[in-house]
Amino acid sequence: MRVALAFGRVLVALLSAAVLAVAGYGWVTLKRVQESVNTTDVIAVLSDVPDSPPMIDGATDILLVGSDSRTDAQGAQLPPGVLRQLRTEASDGVNTDTVIVLRVPHDGGRATAVSIPRDTYVPIPDYREDKINQAYGVTKYATIRRLREEGVGDAAEREKQGDQAGRKALVQVVQDLTGIRVDHYAEINLYGFYLLTEVIGGVDVCLNSGTSDPASGADFRAGPQRVTGGDALAFVRQRNLPGGDLGRIRRQQVFLSAAVSQLLSAGTFTDQEKLGGLLDAAAKSIVVDDGLDLVALAQQARGMAGGTVEFATIPVVDANARNDRGQSVVAVDVAAVRAFVADRLGPANTLVPVTTTTSAPPSPTPRFAGGKVVGVDGARRAAQPDVPCVD
Repeated sequence: MRVALAFGRVLVALLSAAVLAVAGYGWVTLKRVQESVNTTDVIAVLSDVPDSPPMIDGATDILLVGSDSRTDAQGAQLPPGVLRQLRTEASDGVNTDTVIVLRVPHDGGRATAVSIPRDTYVPIPDYREDKINQAYGVTKYATIRRLREEGVGDAAEREKQGDQAGRKALVQVVQDLTGIRVDHYAEINLYGFYLLTEVIGGVDVCLNSGTSDPASGADFRAGPQRVTGGDALAFVRQRNLPGGDLGRIRRQQVFLSAAVSQLLSAGTFTDQEKLGGLLDAAAKSIVVDDGLDLVALAQQARGMAGGTVEFATIPVVDANARNDRGQSVVAVDVAAVRAFVADRLGPANTLVPVTTTTSAPPSPTPRFAGGKVVGVDGARRAAQPDVPCVD
């Protein structure tokens, strides 16, 4: 079973931290969030990668990764009771089923969250061409096998070095695909996403029609509703959606916008019990690079305080392509992807006003500001006044 919006927990944490200061919550709370997360030096070890993109490109680029790991942030296996709450089972594999680049312009312009479909077909260093969500896992376990053969007997040390190698490979793949230098890294597991939705009391969503999926446990009626815990995970993990991988991304983007709005309106940072739950979730589920300073990010990202984050998805050539092994993959043109990502730093496009209708095709990609849809990429568009409906 897959995670389809574990990354949302990371982005919610980063964006909410970035607006705390301007929302009046203060630096003390920011520091508490900073101290709760786990760190990795993956960005530092990338300095020796040849032919990396330039470091200074007009934006701070944060790679947000959601994994379906059945461990907590310290590598401890989740107990069976927790796995049952997550509606999943133990697994030795690691897939990074959600990959997104958050571009925060240095000039204070609108930030853009660029989604990369999990099935995007890319070259993986020292492996082969495969889906981008395989880069972390195949590199991690190849490293663990090598260390075991070399006589490294400490399982915890093998796990640590395996994770480091997996993260490095994934960052390299993203840099090669997008043409940008990753400045910071943030990773979240599915347990953290579950905990977040519990802390904030759920997230409001809306569906165009009723839907179900036995594989993820999704079983939802049409219309507006609030989801939390296991239901929230099922909502974002559902796989049998129109548009496949791209359909899941649309759900991610709509859910994320609502989650950010809910987090900031739930009194999470002024309610000590809720804040404690948030910090506990961060400690159990988030890993960031050791150079990511949330206080500095807050100062740099004041333009995001109004929720002006634009969501986008990289252009694809064929969302239903097949590789030479018969697997379903998402084919992309690297030059087109790089041009698209670079354009996210260009002048802001004029947003098209929303026209409310009763239904919408699965193709448009929504854009949000202040927790509401303000435009869509496509000829037709639809939205509810507060919570846009999706398939």
